[in-house]
Amino acid sequence: MSNFNNNKNKIKKFFGINSSMLTMLVIVITFGLGEKIGERFLPIYLLALGGTVYAVGFLNAIDNFLSAIYSYIGGYISDKIGYKKALYVYTIFAMVGYSIIIIFPVWQAVFIGAIFFISWTALSLPAILSLISASVVKEKQTMGVSLHSFTRKIPMALGPLLGGFLITLLGVKTGARISFLIALILGAFSLIFIKKYIEDKKHKIVKPTSILYSFKSMRKELRILLLSDIFIRFAEQMPYAFVVIWVTINNGISAASFGWLTAIEMITAMVIYIPVAYLSEKTSSKLSISISFIFFTIFPIFLLISRNMPLLIFAFVIRGLKEFGEPTRKALIVKLSPEGSQGSIFGAYYLFRDIIVSIAVLFSALLWNLGPNWNFLTASFFGLIGTIIFIIFGKDERVMIKK
Repeated sequence: MSNFNNNKNKIKKFFGINSSMLTMLVIVITFGLGEKIGERFLPIYLLALGGTVYAVGFLNAIDNFLSAIYSYIGGYISDKIGYKKALYVYTIFAMVGYSIIIIFPVWQAVFIGAIFFISWTALSLPAILSLISASVVKEKQTMGVSLHSFTRKIPMALGPLLGGFLITLLGVKTGARISFLIALILGAFSLIFIKKYIEDKKHKIVKPTSILYSFKSMRKELRILLLSDIFIRFAEQMPYAFVVIWVTINNGISAASFGWLTAIEMITAMVIYIPVAYLSEKTSSKLSISISFIFFTIFPIFLLISRNMPLLIFAFVIRGLKEFGEPTRKALIVKLSPEGSQGSIFGAYYLFRDIIVSIAVLFSALLWNLGPNWNFLTASFFGLIGTIIFIIFGKDERVMIKK
């Protein structure tokens, strides 16, 4: 028994696990599963309801813009009322959006519902990172963020599989609405977990800062990361909404098969998260982030040349590998933020990044209409710029933290 307890303690110490972290991970799976069942198929649902490709591009732009706004609001509220209450409020807010899209099966309602249901990830992430910062020792925070990222990929893998099955079985319209009904039910379960099991641990709370002050408070190294990250998100988001269209409509692959491709992407990411987190603790954070940026850059090119299932599988493995340094990047933002205001700084980072990206994404539909190659190659070009900026000017975490 003593050996079992010793091994158990070693595992908990290695991963930085505690009761609050464990409960948070359960919630991420529960609510995330509902979120991802229908979200990945929104573009074809919009088209089925009579929307155009411009509506698809506009929805993706709204997603990025609101994610930017919600990231800052989420960080502000988290610093103001604490991460437990914040997570409870955000979950209710998203459930309102699911209710709208279920009740009103018209493409205009998708935009109204999206204002609510695309909010959860952006709103909750600063609160979750505040939870990790408050409950996990500093040297294990990268591992804590990696565990969160790993856990997020479970519903991101399973959700599209279930959503693709429902759409293939029942059709796009009925299948999508049932998917969002399941999301609503899972949201209710998440509320129970949040209320009963998350410990609202007391930690240093400071007055939430203004947007301008948060930006001015960012260290030079964090601003360089932000600049390079903006270009990388151009590479990610310009083709994002059109990936499902490229696979299912342009290349005639079924929605169920697209669900399997998404699962392959998520499994790839999950396999690398923990080893990379451990390596980042021991070696260079700059190396991990640079490798991640390279995969962001090359994915659109591999997608463009993929017109059958074997090639698409390879492309989606590349897409999964782009998560190589993502937990390291998120943990670095937290580590470079003043204690007690991590939520505000993290939210401000995402606010500036995603507002700029949302403007660029407005042109994604225009590029798509010119031809998929215009969209995909332009995305890769921006990714190359961001990667070069970070490789030349970015600094390693160990150098930055010591300053």
